[in-house]
Order: sequence, then C-alpha cells, then structure tokens
Amino acid sequence: MFAAVITAYFAPAAAGSGIPEVKSYLNGIDAPEIFSFRTLVVKIVGSINAVSASLHVGRAGPMLHTTACIASLLGQGGSQKYGLTCRWLRYFKNDRDRRDIVTCGAGAGIAAAFRAPIGGVIFVLESVTTWWRSTLLWRAFFTTAVVAVVLRAFVDLCKSGKCGLFGKGGLIMFDVTADNVVYHLSDLPPVIVLGVVGGVLGSFYNFLLHKVLRIYTVVNEKGRAYKLLLAACVSIFTSCCLFGIPWLASCAPCPGGISEACPSIGRSGNFKKFQCAPDHYNDLASLFFNTNDDAIRNLYSAGTDRAFNKFSIILFFVTSYFLGIFSYGVVVPSGLFIPVILTGATYGRLIGMMMGSKSSLDDGLFAVLGSASLLGGSMRMTVSVCVILLELTNNLLLLPLVMLVVLISKTVADCFNSNIYDTLVKLKGFPFLQGYAEPYMRQLTVGDVVTGPLFVLNGVEKVGNVVHILKTTGHNGFPVIDEPPSSEIPVLYGLILRSHLLVLLKKKCFLRSQFSVEAKHESKQLKAEDFAKRGSVKRETINDILFTAEEMEMFIDLHPFTNTSPYTVVETMSLAKAHILFREVGLRHLLVIPKLPSRAPVVGILTRHDFMFDNVIGLHPSLVAGKDKLFHFRKSAVIKMFRGLQC
Repeated sequence: MFAAVITAYFAPAAAGSGIPEVKSYLNGIDAPEIFSFRTLVVKIVGSINAVSASLHVGRAGPMLHTTACIASLLGQGGSQKYGLTCRWLRYFKNDRDRRDIVTCGAGAGIAAAFRAPIGGVIFVLESVTTWWRSTLLWRAFFTTAVVAVVLRAFVDLCKSGKCGLFGKGGLIMFDVTADNVVYHLSDLPPVIVLGVVGGVLGSFYNFLLHKVLRIYTVVNEKGRAYKLLLAACVSIFTSCCLFGIPWLASCAPCPGGISEACPSIGRSGNFKKFQCAPDHYNDLASLFFNTNDDAIRNLYSAGTDRAFNKFSIILFFVTSYFLGIFSYGVVVPSGLFIPVILTGATYGRLIGMMMGSKSSLDDGLFAVLGSASLLGGSMRMTVSVCVILLELTNNLLLLPLVMLVVLISKTVADCFNSNIYDTLVKLKGFPFLQGYAEPYMRQLTVGDVVTGPLFVLNGVEKVGNVVHILKTTGHNGFPVIDEPPSSEIPVLYGLILRSHLLVLLKKKCFLRSQFSVEAKHESKQLKAEDFAKRGSVKRETINDILFTAEEMEMFIDLHPFTNTSPYTVVETMSLAKAHILFREVGLRHLLVIPKLPSRAPVVGILTRHDFMFDNVIGLHPSLVAGKDKLFHFRKSAVIKMFRGLQC
C-alpha cells in the first residue's frame, strides 16, 4: 500500500514496468514525466516495496526504467531544479544523443537485473530501441561491461552475508551447470510439445492481460481512491493465495541423501516445513514462501525430481499464471519478466514430470526450457531470451534446445496476437510506429490522410497572430511562407517549431515595422543553448508569457530561426512510402506539397498520428473490410499449415 500511495500521489508515470514508456520514447514519443527525478525516486522505492510485499511482480522492468531515468537526467545536463548540473553533459542537448544514452541506460538496467551484460545489450536491440547503429552497439556494450564489473565488486563485498540476498549466486543467479547433459533424438518430441504449449499459453497470457488491463483502466480513471482500493484488493487476494493454498498440499518426509537441510532453515530453501511434523516438508509452501528468485532456483535445481509432486506443481502453475496477470496494472512499479520466467519454469517442470523415464532430460532442465517457451510466447523475443537464460543458468549445453523451443513458441504465438509490450503500448495510447507499413497503406496516397485546417506563418509575422495561433492550436510545427512583396509568388520558406516560437516571444525579439532592419541585431542576442531541448522539467507554455498591447502590434522575423530544408513529399506519394520515410529518418513533421505549382505551396503536414490505424480507418471506413479479409486469409493459411503437418 505504501508503494501504491507514493505512486498514485507523487509519480503516476512510475506505475507498471516502464518498458512500454522507454520503448515509445526511443520510437520518438516524448511522453511527459516518464524520466523525471520524481519518477526515478518513486520507481526505486515503490519497486522495493512492491517486490518485498510478495506481490507477484518482477523487478527487471522497473530496473530498466530506473536506469533509463538516470540516463535521461544525465542527458539533459542533470537537474537544474536541484542544482545538479555539469557543463560537459550539454553534449547531449539533442534528440539523437539523448536517445542513445537512454538506450545505453536501458541495457544497463537489464544487465543489472539479470546479471547478464550481453543479454542486456541484445534485449535493448531486439525489443526496445527503434534506431540502431554500430556506434551505439559498442557504447551499450561498454555500459553493460561496467555494470558487470560493479556487480562483481559488490558481490565480493557481500560474501560476508551482510547484504541480505544480494550476494546469493554470484554473477550466475540460477546456476544449473551440468557437464553431463546428454539429449538424444527421442528427447525432441517433448521439447517441441513444450514449445507449442508455450506459444499457446503465452498468447493466452497476453489476451487475458489485455482484458484485465482494460478493466483496471476503467477503475483507475475514477480517481486515486479507486486506484488504492484496487491495489488493496489485489494485495489481500495475493496474501490469501500465499497462505491458503499450501494447506491443500500434503506433507512429505524429507528425502535422504541430500546436502541441503530439511526442513529448510532460514529464508530460502527447497524444503519448507510450513505446518508439517518434524522431518517433513510441504513442497507447495517451498514455492510460495520464497522470493521469486529462490522459487525459480528451486524449480531449476538438478537432482530434485522427487522434491515436488504433480498436484503441487499444477496448483502453483495455475496460481502463478493468474496472479501474474492480476498483479500487473496495479498502481505500483511492477515488471512481467520474473513472473513469466517463474510460471514457465513451473509448467516446464510439470511436462518433465509427466515424461518421467521416457526422456533423459532432468526435470530442472525442462523447467529452464519451459521458461524459454513462455518468454518466447508472451514477449516474442528470440536471441535475447537465449542469451539471458544462458547467462542466468550458465548452461551452454542447452543452447540448441532453448533455440528450438523459443522459435517454435514465438511462431505459434504470432498466429494469435502481438507481443506483450506492443499490447501495452497500444493500451497506453502511444502513437507507436512499427517498422513496416500496413498493407492497406499501399492503397492510399499522402493526400488521402491530410486533414485541415492548416495554420501557416509568414516570414515576417505579426506578434498578435503568432500568439493567437499558439493559443488556439496544439500543433508543434508551422510552415513558414514568403508571400508578395517578399517574393514574386507564395513560396515555402521552411518549418519552425512551437518551442522556438516560444523562445522568440519570451526574449521579445520584436520589430516595430514589417520591413525593419533590426532583425539581425536581435538574432545575435540569442544563443544556441536558448533553443536546446529541455529535459523533464515543466515546459513553458504561451500562457506563461505576458504581452502588452503595443507588443501585440509589433512584428517578428522568423527567417533566421526557420528550418529551411524540411522533409517534403508530393501529395500523390504512396502512404506506405511516406510511413517508411517518416520512421526511418525519425521525423516529427513531414510537409506535403502539391503536385501542381498553381496551388498553395503547402497542402498539409503529416505527423505520426496521421499514420495510426484508427485515424486512417476514421477517414476511410471501407478499408476495414479489406483488413478483415486479410486476417481471415492468414488464419486459414495457418490452419492449412497445421493440417499439412498432421498429414
């Protein structure tokens, strides 16, 4: 409840994992407050409280968001509000370099959460970032290498046992190294079944999570009291499951010939006593009354084939599966990675127990493959899942089987719905641009989606007109037009941003007449730093600037501050081509010019919202039928493929 209170009242942007927000930012969406100092503090404190309260949530997503916040604060030169600034950090006062440092920060978060430096780099490359360059690769690799060194230093420092659970496992969190792992051709069928089941369960997990989050959104929109009530209900329900379900399992005598104490003494272990008699343990309590990390470690452990019975594993799988869905969406910092790994390990071990002597693989190795299959089915990652699991378990011999399971589960899950992070991005309403153009875009031209009215500014514009346009519109870019007598015919001069107009108005760079020569002197008083993009601080609006009646009648010369070479496309260009250009170049505005010179120099402006499916369908409803036909075609093709495999 403490985590829910501080999140609801101080930093609502800190709720959830933070990965959809970081992914959207790296796609070009600058949502407010996602990287503020307040969000950083609440993310750290709230994540600690949510995880330690035994909510079925992970810490990997919040860790990624935390390090991305730190990177963003560094990229904006520190915090001016708290006096934490540095001159050399001004190097990052542009969008590209700031995106790069946030990307490195995101990789550092995953590397720290799983102690997997290579996995952190590949995860960001595969699932988070939109624009990737070779230069960014080695920068991210350097960042995660530093993370590994620092982690190693603290692990050595904590070997005395004074750091709680931090030093457990060293740099390998779930060490299941086995030099004698041998698998044969007869082991492939259960592994393939594991991948298919993982794909089905992963896609169903995404489906249920989408439905639950839609309900949570309706509840959360009613106010903070409803947010806290929802958090209290989920917390009480989780506690009831943790303390009530182990009573359904029967006690078992401690197995002989084991090196571990039975029943377990302390906070972790495979053999929790619960309410059993001496020298007995409750296998279900051994999973519930542990941290998620220790529960995963218990399921991954080799040589424990008889430590858990099937009934307990089934109960824990069902509970973990649905608790992971119901716990996410509560107004606390929460991740999905660890719950999915734990749930996958549970049903992987269940399949291993069902196979029994028919397979030469250990039940613990089946648990590792189960985690890989559910990760592939839910998050649709391939390379990063393989690398992270290998760095988590230190078992390179399982690589071929992990690769096979992940590829099968991803392929099966892709037939049903999209990956979990794309689903969350859509639910949050971010206008995310995919790396491909939808088929219906090939049927439209740029002119088909341009909507009005279009607001333009003259090269030398009246201050009152500029103020009126800024107050009555929410646009962030305006075409600048030169009209007679400045030019013979109306000509597109360029594009100017709202933020630059606010700087000019704040600095009072005004002219007394439209043809005054004072503009050059006024422009020399401004520096490049005045136009640098501000960070997560509160941004100034037009309502914060006051004007006198005399100033409203003055003029402002926009020529020195206009981008004279904006990207433009002809109105007859295919919308699919414009989409690729917009995304690959990383544009914010795309000017549409007429095909015939006799018309106005600018037809309209495209932003990322104009490429969104809802906007296009709203303008052209007839395209819905075509999209439905395409879906049915894909569905029938998938059914035919599986029938062919059965034959």
